[in-house]
This record gives sequence, structure tokens and C-alpha cells, in this order.
Amino acid sequence: MTAIVEIPKTEAPKSRRSQRRAERLAEPKKKANPLVHILLVVACVVWIVPALGLLVASFRTAQATNQSGWWTAFVPPWDFTFDNYIFVLERAGIWTAFLNSFYITIPATVLVTMVAGFAAYAFAWMKFPGRDFIFLVMVGLLVVPLQVTLIPVLSLFRGTELAGSFLALWLAHTGYGLPFAVYLLRNYIGGLPGSVFEAAEIDGAGHATIFFRLVIPMSVPALASLVIFQFLWVWNDLLVALVFLGPVPQNLPLPVTLANLTTNFGGNWQFVTAAAFISMAVPLLVFFLLQRFFVQGVTAGSVKG
Repeated sequence: MTAIVEIPKTEAPKSRRSQRRAERLAEPKKKANPLVHILLVVACVVWIVPALGLLVASFRTAQATNQSGWWTAFVPPWDFTFDNYIFVLERAGIWTAFLNSFYITIPATVLVTMVAGFAAYAFAWMKFPGRDFIFLVMVGLLVVPLQVTLIPVLSLFRGTELAGSFLALWLAHTGYGLPFAVYLLRNYIGGLPGSVFEAAEIDGAGHATIFFRLVIPMSVPALASLVIFQFLWVWNDLLVALVFLGPVPQNLPLPVTLANLTTNFGGNWQFVTAAAFISMAVPLLVFFLLQRFFVQGVTAGSVKG
């Protein structure tokens, strides 16, 4: 008779990610420090109270805004009105400014993300003379105040007849945003597994193929974080737009239009608050759409490399 030998069943080896996740779940949870909770509550209050005040003030009349603080609106008699939003949407030129902000912000964000992605990959995985020195010089530009560069760059644009155009503003925002963008993406891309790129090179892939087919899909969290930072900065920018576009009403973005409301309408702050709350809608939408990548991309990009 032939003996039947039972082969013991063996489990498939778990991936490293699964093992790390199991180890984290097995670890006893540490109690959070009450001081951390207090600091988080204070930080939330500091950020939420001004936004709440902006919202409440945008629904108040001019008389109520000039005579009392926004917190008194919760005490009867209530004087809420939609007239501020109607006035801003119909007669303050807000729609033109809204379109101008999109026309300025989207190209400036795309240019920075594209150029910084190429540069970050080169600094992280390509060898060329002076690579580290050039990277340090670019990161060192983060400490240079933006205001110091406005007059020299504006003089350069006037010499090339770019001053007052959207192209000048796109180039300016690209230059101002590149140091941080390259720093963030280079640290993230430099932490990607090199064995994947080596295997692709063995299969005959060049730098372009590796970048578009491997680096970009693997760097989505960092790219999303960069898009959020750059979009918010350009969308809310007042100084750069005012300097490089000049006082041309049909080209002005939302922040400049909001600043002009205080003078064009005699300091009617109820119109300013209504327009400001409208301008907050797009940045909030962008952040909520990309928020799941935000923390992951920022933390990884700041410690890797």
C-alpha cells in the first residue's frame, strides 16, 4: 500500500506593507497628551472664528456693520440680508475677476508642477556636474523675500514688453513657486525605490519613459500637495498681480478687485466680506478634493531624501 503523506499547509508570505500594518495594529495605543488636545482646540478656534465672522458680516446691512461687531448679529433683532451678495454678483465686476483668477491660477500651477517635476527627477536620479550645488542654491532662494525681486523682475519685463500681460504674471508665479516646489518633489522622488528604476533601465527604458510611466504615478501624493499649495498661493495673491498687471480693470483677479471695493464704494465692508466669502469657495473645493493626498505628500516630501 502506498502511504499518504499529508503536506502541511503554509501561508503565503505577507508583503512588507501588510506586515507593518499588522505590527502597528498590534501595538498598544498610547494615550494622547491632554495638552495636545487643548492646543488643537485652540488652533481650530483661531482659524474658525475669523471665517465665521466673515460669513456673518457678509449677511449684515451697512448700518449694522458700521455700528456693532459681527457677534452682535446673533442677538435679536436680526438684520440679515442677501443684498450684499446680489450687489457684488451683479455690479462689482466679480465675474470678470473670477474668470481672470482662473486664467492666472491654472497656467501658473501647471507650469510650476511640470517644471518642478522635471527638475526634481533630475536632481534625484540623474548625475551631472554641480547637481548638489545647484539644488542648494535653488533651495536657498526660499529665504529671499519676494518683495526684493519685484522691481528687478518688473524692469526685465518692461524691457521685453511683457509688463501688464498675463504671460508676465505666469512667469513670475512660476519663478517664485519653483524653489519650494523643487524642494518638495525632489525629497519625495528621491525616496522612491531605486530598484524599480534600475529594472526599467535593464528593460531598455529611458529617462522620459521612467519619468512619465513610473515617477509620476508613484508621486501623486506629492504632486497633489504641490498643486494645493501653488493654487492657493496664486489664487489669493494680491501683491504680485498688482505689480505685474498694473491698474487694468479687465485683467484684475479677485484679490485686487476685493481691495478696490473698499475705495470704489466708500469703504462698504459688507460688500468686501461678501466678495471675500465668494472667493473662498474655489480654494476650499480644491483642498477638499485633494485633501487625502495632502498630509501624505507633505510629510513624505519633507523627510525623505
